[in-house]
Amino acid sequence: MSLLLGAALTFVWAWAFIMAGKKDKHYAASLTGQSLLDTQNNRKIVIKPFYFLLDRSGVWDRIQTLLAGLHGKLLILGGTSWTIESTRQFVAFSVGIGYLAIVASCWLSWLSGENTLLLVGGLLGLGIPAARWRDAGKKVERRKQEILLMLPEVLSKLMLLLGAGETVQRALLRCTLRKDGKQSSVLLEELRRANEGIRNGESFAAAMEAFSRRCAVQEVSLFTTTLLLNYRRGGDKLSLSLKELSYTLWDKRKAVARSMGEEASSKLVFPLVGIFLILMVLVASPAIMLMGG
Repeated sequence: MSLLLGAALTFVWAWAFIMAGKKDKHYAASLTGQSLLDTQNNRKIVIKPFYFLLDRSGVWDRIQTLLAGLHGKLLILGGTSWTIESTRQFVAFSVGIGYLAIVASCWLSWLSGENTLLLVGGLLGLGIPAARWRDAGKKVERRKQEILLMLPEVLSKLMLLLGAGETVQRALLRCTLRKDGKQSSVLLEELRRANEGIRNGESFAAAMEAFSRRCAVQEVSLFTTTLLLNYRRGGDKLSLSLKELSYTLWDKRKAVARSMGEEASSKLVFPLVGIFLILMVLVASPAIMLMGG
Protein backbone atom coordinates (compact mmCIF):
# COMPACT_ATOMS: atom_id res chain seq x y z
CA MET A 1 0.00 0.00 0.00
CA SER A 2 2.74 2.44 0.95
CA LEU A 3 4.56 1.68 -2.31
CA LEU A 4 1.50 2.36 -4.46
CA LEU A 5 0.61 5.52 -2.53
CA GLY A 6 4.17 6.83 -2.67
CA ALA A 7 4.43 6.13 -6.39
CA ALA A 8 1.08 7.82 -7.09
CA LEU A 9 1.92 10.92 -5.07
CA THR A 10 5.38 11.16 -6.63
CA PHE A 11 3.83 10.88 -10.10
CA VAL A 12 1.39 13.73 -9.33
CA TRP A 13 4.25 15.95 -8.15
CA ALA A 14 6.39 15.09 -11.20
CA TRP A 15 3.47 15.77 -13.56
CA ALA A 16 2.79 19.15 -11.91
CA PHE A 17 6.50 20.00 -12.06
CA ILE A 18 6.64 19.25 -15.79
CA MET A 19 3.38 21.03 -16.60
CA ALA A 20 4.39 24.12 -14.61
CA GLY A 21 7.67 24.11 -16.52
CA LYS A 22 5.81 24.05 -19.84
CA LYS A 23 3.74 27.04 -18.75
CA ASP A 24 6.77 28.71 -17.26
CA LYS A 25 6.01 32.16 -18.69
CA HIS A 26 2.62 32.33 -16.99
CA TYR A 27 3.88 31.10 -13.63
CA ALA A 28 7.06 33.15 -13.81
CA ALA A 29 4.81 36.20 -13.93
CA SER A 30 2.73 34.88 -11.04
CA LEU A 31 5.70 33.96 -8.89
CA THR A 32 7.44 37.32 -8.97
CA GLY A 33 7.43 39.53 -5.90
CA GLN A 34 8.69 39.49 -2.37
CA SER A 35 8.42 36.32 -0.32
CA LEU A 36 8.96 35.54 3.34
CA LEU A 37 9.91 32.00 2.62
CA ASP A 38 11.93 30.88 -0.31
CA THR A 39 15.15 30.39 -2.14
CA GLN A 40 15.36 29.78 -5.86
CA ASN A 41 15.34 26.00 -5.31
CA ASN A 42 12.17 26.25 -3.24
CA ARG A 43 10.50 28.10 -6.11
CA LYS A 44 11.39 25.38 -8.61
CA ILE A 45 10.78 22.28 -6.51
CA VAL A 46 7.94 23.26 -4.18
CA ILE A 47 6.20 26.52 -5.01
CA LYS A 48 5.85 26.32 -8.78
CA PRO A 49 4.32 22.79 -9.09
CA PHE A 50 1.97 23.22 -6.14
CA TYR A 51 0.96 26.70 -7.26
CA PHE A 52 0.07 25.07 -10.57
CA LEU A 53 -1.93 22.29 -8.85
CA LEU A 54 -3.86 24.71 -6.64
CA ASP A 55 -4.55 26.98 -9.59
CA ARG A 56 -5.58 24.13 -11.87
CA SER A 57 -7.93 22.58 -9.28
CA GLY A 58 -9.68 25.91 -8.54
CA VAL A 59 -8.72 25.91 -4.86
CA TRP A 60 -8.05 29.67 -4.85
CA ASP A 61 -11.72 30.41 -5.48
CA ARG A 62 -12.88 27.98 -2.78
CA ILE A 63 -10.64 29.40 -0.05
CA GLN A 64 -11.00 33.05 -1.03
CA THR A 65 -12.33 34.10 2.40
CA LEU A 66 -9.58 32.28 4.30
CA LEU A 67 -7.00 33.57 1.83
CA ALA A 68 -8.14 37.16 2.43
CA GLY A 69 -7.67 36.77 6.19
CA LEU A 70 -4.21 35.28 5.74
CA HIS A 71 -3.29 37.99 3.23
CA GLY A 72 -4.19 40.68 5.77
CA LYS A 73 -1.77 39.17 8.29
CA LEU A 74 1.04 38.64 5.81
CA LEU A 75 0.56 42.16 4.46
CA ILE A 76 1.30 43.52 7.93
CA LEU A 77 4.43 41.36 8.20
CA GLY A 78 5.66 41.79 4.63
CA GLY A 79 4.93 45.47 4.13
CA THR A 80 3.23 47.33 1.31
CA SER A 81 5.18 45.42 -1.36
CA TRP A 82 3.42 42.20 -0.35
CA THR A 83 0.81 41.16 -2.92
CA ILE A 84 -1.97 38.59 -3.14
CA GLU A 85 0.30 36.52 -5.39
CA SER A 86 2.89 36.48 -2.60
CA THR A 87 0.22 35.11 -0.27
CA ARG A 88 -0.62 32.41 -2.80
CA GLN A 89 3.07 31.52 -2.95
CA PHE A 90 3.07 31.24 0.83
CA VAL A 91 0.10 28.85 0.71
CA ALA A 92 1.62 26.83 -2.15
CA PHE A 93 4.89 26.49 -0.24
CA SER A 94 3.10 25.40 2.97
CA VAL A 95 0.93 22.85 1.13
CA GLY A 96 3.95 21.63 -0.84
CA ILE A 97 6.04 21.00 2.27
CA GLY A 98 3.16 19.04 3.83
CA TYR A 99 2.66 17.06 0.61
CA LEU A 100 6.36 16.18 0.36
CA ALA A 101 6.31 15.08 4.00
CA ILE A 102 3.55 12.60 3.12
CA VAL A 103 5.51 11.37 0.08
CA ALA A 104 8.66 10.88 2.16
CA SER A 105 6.73 8.98 4.84
CA CYS A 106 5.28 6.64 2.17
CA TRP A 107 8.70 5.72 0.82
CA LEU A 108 10.18 5.36 4.31
CA SER A 109 7.27 3.15 5.29
CA TRP A 110 7.87 0.92 2.26
CA LEU A 111 11.62 0.69 2.94
CA SER A 112 11.26 -0.01 6.66
CA GLY A 113 8.03 -1.98 6.60
CA GLU A 114 6.53 0.22 9.33
CA ASN A 115 2.97 1.25 8.45
CA THR A 116 2.87 3.67 11.40
CA LEU A 117 5.08 6.01 9.38
CA LEU A 118 2.11 6.58 7.05
CA LEU A 119 0.12 7.92 9.99
CA VAL A 120 3.02 10.14 11.03
CA GLY A 121 3.33 11.44 7.47
CA GLY A 122 -0.40 12.17 7.28
CA LEU A 123 -0.26 14.15 10.52
CA LEU A 124 2.74 16.11 9.25
CA GLY A 125 1.04 16.73 5.92
CA LEU A 126 -1.94 18.32 7.67
CA GLY A 127 -0.02 19.88 10.54
CA ILE A 128 2.68 21.75 8.64
CA PRO A 129 0.34 24.02 6.60
CA ALA A 130 -1.87 24.62 9.66
CA ALA A 131 1.18 25.44 11.80
CA ARG A 132 2.54 27.93 9.25
CA TRP A 133 -0.90 29.53 8.93
CA ARG A 134 -1.17 29.83 12.72
CA ASP A 135 2.41 31.10 13.03
CA ALA A 136 1.56 34.08 10.81
CA GLY A 137 -1.18 35.08 13.26
CA LYS A 138 1.17 34.70 16.22
CA LYS A 139 3.79 36.90 14.57
CA VAL A 140 1.19 39.62 13.96
CA GLU A 141 0.08 39.43 17.60
CA ARG A 142 3.68 39.63 18.88
CA ARG A 143 4.31 42.60 16.58
CA LYS A 144 1.24 44.35 17.97
CA GLN A 145 2.36 43.70 21.54
CA GLU A 146 5.84 45.05 20.80
CA ILE A 147 4.35 48.23 19.33
CA LEU A 148 2.01 48.71 22.30
CA LEU A 149 4.88 48.29 24.75
CA MET A 150 7.03 50.87 22.93
CA LEU A 151 4.39 53.47 22.06
CA PRO A 152 3.99 55.02 25.57
CA GLU A 153 7.77 55.52 25.81
CA VAL A 154 7.83 57.29 22.45
CA LEU A 155 4.89 59.45 23.48
CA SER A 156 6.55 60.42 26.80
CA LYS A 157 9.78 61.34 25.03
CA LEU A 158 7.83 63.32 22.44
CA MET A 159 6.06 65.35 25.15
CA LEU A 160 9.38 66.13 26.86
CA LEU A 161 10.94 67.32 23.59
CA LEU A 162 7.92 69.44 22.70
CA GLY A 163 7.98 70.94 26.19
CA ALA A 164 11.66 71.80 25.64
CA GLY A 165 10.76 73.84 22.54
CA GLU A 166 11.38 71.34 19.73
CA THR A 167 9.16 71.28 16.65
CA VAL A 168 6.99 68.25 16.07
CA GLN A 169 9.06 66.95 13.16
CA ARG A 170 12.39 67.34 14.95
CA ALA A 171 10.93 65.79 18.09
CA LEU A 172 9.74 62.74 16.12
CA LEU A 173 13.18 62.45 14.57
CA ARG A 174 14.84 62.49 17.97
CA CYS A 175 12.41 59.85 19.24
CA THR A 176 13.84 57.35 16.76
CA LEU A 177 17.41 57.73 18.04
CA ARG A 178 18.53 55.01 20.46
CA LYS A 179 21.77 55.68 22.35
CA ASP A 180 21.40 52.91 24.92
CA GLY A 181 22.59 50.18 22.55
CA LYS A 182 19.25 48.40 22.56
CA GLN A 183 17.85 46.79 19.43
CA SER A 184 15.51 49.05 17.53
CA SER A 185 11.84 48.11 17.74
CA VAL A 186 9.23 47.81 14.99
CA LEU A 187 7.61 51.09 16.03
CA LEU A 188 10.87 53.03 15.83
CA GLU A 189 11.71 51.53 12.44
CA GLU A 190 8.31 52.55 11.04
CA LEU A 191 8.66 56.01 12.59
CA ARG A 192 12.11 56.31 11.02
CA ARG A 193 10.60 55.47 7.63
CA ALA A 194 8.02 58.21 8.15
CA ASN A 195 10.78 60.73 8.95
CA GLU A 196 12.68 59.69 5.82
CA GLY A 197 9.53 60.24 3.77
CA ILE A 198 9.15 63.74 5.18
CA ARG A 199 12.79 64.54 4.37
CA ASN A 200 12.24 63.27 0.81
CA GLY A 201 9.44 65.78 0.24
CA GLU A 202 6.38 63.87 1.43
CA SER A 203 3.87 65.91 3.38
CA PHE A 204 3.70 65.44 7.14
CA ALA A 205 0.07 64.29 7.03
CA ALA A 206 0.69 61.73 4.27
CA ALA A 207 3.79 60.36 6.01
CA MET A 208 1.98 59.91 9.32
CA GLU A 209 -1.04 58.29 7.67
CA ALA A 210 1.27 55.83 5.90
CA PHE A 211 3.03 55.20 9.24
CA SER A 212 -0.33 54.39 10.83
CA ARG A 213 -1.28 51.99 8.02
CA ARG A 214 2.03 50.14 8.22
CA CYS A 215 1.74 49.65 11.97
CA ALA A 216 -1.90 48.47 11.66
CA VAL A 217 -2.56 48.99 15.37
CA GLN A 218 -5.56 50.93 16.65
CA GLU A 219 -3.59 52.77 19.33
CA VAL A 220 -1.07 54.01 16.74
CA SER A 221 -3.96 55.29 14.61
CA LEU A 222 -5.26 57.17 17.67
CA PHE A 223 -1.79 58.63 18.25
CA THR A 224 -1.38 59.82 14.66
CA THR A 225 -4.92 61.23 14.56
CA THR A 226 -4.26 63.22 17.75
CA LEU A 227 -0.96 64.44 16.33
CA LEU A 228 -2.44 65.49 12.97
CA LEU A 229 -5.38 67.31 14.57
CA ASN A 230 -3.21 69.35 16.92
CA TYR A 231 0.30 69.70 15.50
CA ARG A 232 -0.50 72.87 13.55
CA ARG A 233 -1.81 74.53 16.69
CA GLY A 234 1.19 73.46 18.75
CA GLY A 235 1.71 74.89 22.21
CA ASP A 236 -0.38 73.82 25.18
CA LYS A 237 -3.19 72.21 23.20
CA LEU A 238 -0.89 69.68 21.58
CA SER A 239 0.86 68.88 24.87
CA LEU A 240 -2.46 68.54 26.67
CA SER A 241 -3.88 66.20 24.01
CA LEU A 242 -0.77 64.03 24.09
CA LYS A 243 -0.82 63.95 27.87
CA GLU A 244 -4.42 62.73 27.94
CA LEU A 245 -3.55 60.07 25.38
CA SER A 246 -0.52 58.94 27.37
CA TYR A 247 -2.70 57.90 30.33
CA THR A 248 -4.66 55.56 28.08
CA LEU A 249 -1.55 54.14 26.44
CA TRP A 250 0.24 53.46 29.73
CA ASP A 251 -2.85 51.60 30.98
CA LYS A 252 -2.84 49.61 27.75
CA ARG A 253 0.84 48.80 28.19
CA LYS A 254 0.18 47.53 31.72
CA ALA A 255 -2.60 45.28 30.40
CA VAL A 256 -0.34 43.91 27.64
CA ALA A 257 2.52 43.28 30.07
CA ARG A 258 0.12 41.53 32.45
CA SER A 259 -1.25 39.28 29.71
CA MET A 260 2.28 38.42 28.53
CA GLY A 261 3.23 37.50 32.10
CA GLU A 262 0.18 35.27 32.45
CA GLU A 263 0.96 33.61 29.14
CA ALA A 264 4.55 32.94 30.21
CA SER A 265 3.44 31.46 33.54
CA SER A 266 0.91 29.19 31.81
CA LYS A 267 3.66 27.84 29.56
CA LEU A 268 5.63 26.78 32.65
CA VAL A 269 2.80 24.53 33.86
CA PHE A 270 3.47 21.71 31.38
CA PRO A 271 7.23 21.36 32.13
CA LEU A 272 6.47 21.43 35.86
CA VAL A 273 3.87 18.70 35.48
CA GLY A 274 6.35 16.60 33.49
CA ILE A 275 9.07 17.08 36.12
CA PHE A 276 6.57 16.15 38.85
CA LEU A 277 5.64 12.90 37.06
CA ILE A 278 9.32 12.00 36.56
CA LEU A 279 10.01 12.58 40.26
CA MET A 280 7.00 10.45 41.18
CA VAL A 281 8.35 7.60 39.05
CA LEU A 282 11.86 7.93 40.51
CA VAL A 283 10.57 7.97 44.09
CA ALA A 284 7.98 5.22 43.69
CA SER A 285 9.96 2.76 41.53
CA PRO A 286 12.36 1.59 44.33
CA ALA A 287 9.41 0.95 46.65
CA ILE A 288 7.54 -0.99 43.95
CA MET A 289 10.65 -3.05 43.17
CA LEU A 290 11.11 -3.89 46.89
CA MET A 291 7.47 -4.93 47.19
CA GLY A 292 7.81 -7.14 44.11
CA GLY A 293 10.96 -8.72 45.56
